[in-house]
Amino acid sequence: MDIKQSMNDRMMTWRCCDIVRKGKGVVMKIGEAQSIYREQVQMYRKEKADVSKQLQNLRKRMEATPEGAERYRSEAATLELTLEALDEKQEEYQDYLSQLADQYCAYWNATVADQQADAAEEYAVDMAKIMEVARRIMHGDIVPACDEKKLMEYSEEMYQTAKSVGAMVRRQKREKYDSLWGDEEEKEYDDPQEVAENAQAADGPEIVAAADVAATVTEG
Repeated sequence: MDIKQSMNDRMMTWRCCDIVRKGKGVVMKIGEAQSIYREQVQMYRKEKADVSKQLQNLRKRMEATPEGAERYRSEAATLELTLEALDEKQEEYQDYLSQLADQYCAYWNATVADQQADAAEEYAVDMAKIMEVARRIMHGDIVPACDEKKLMEYSEEMYQTAKSVGAMVRRQKREKYDSLWGDEEEKEYDDPQEVAENAQAADGPEIVAAADVAATVTEG
């Protein structure tokens, strides 16, 4: 592997390790963990591609060189073991990323479900208010213009019917009502993506540089 590239990968891993160490005893966010372990998987893929290329070239030399199979057998075995070790560690990281993805989806879905339930509850409350406004108008009572507008927006036909019935009612005293909605403020909802990314991540596997895994096999 290119020395400069190897150093860049190691620096990236050291940065990830530092983040993970800081995260111990502290909440590790799902979005942050996903970023760290994706970088690790990318570095392992690069390292595996490099080792595979070395093994391919070595096998060519084994075929082209007299007694090459015997001469390069040990080196080839080491490269094969290195690939296996890299595969194993990469799979560990990928399994953890799958776990994080499940967590992410769970938080996302829970947030959306809460918002949908809240919206359904608000709709039911609004419907009850709209029916009450219609009832008041039919009784010939006075309701705020904003409440009439709510009824009209919901159903023009219901509004016209209520006004027609109310106009035929003869009452000595007409009740005057305040708005059923009061001073409404638009409700703000959490962004499901932000909730999911900032939720606490499950503990992840140890961060190890791909080059260090390869070196361990070689030294062993």
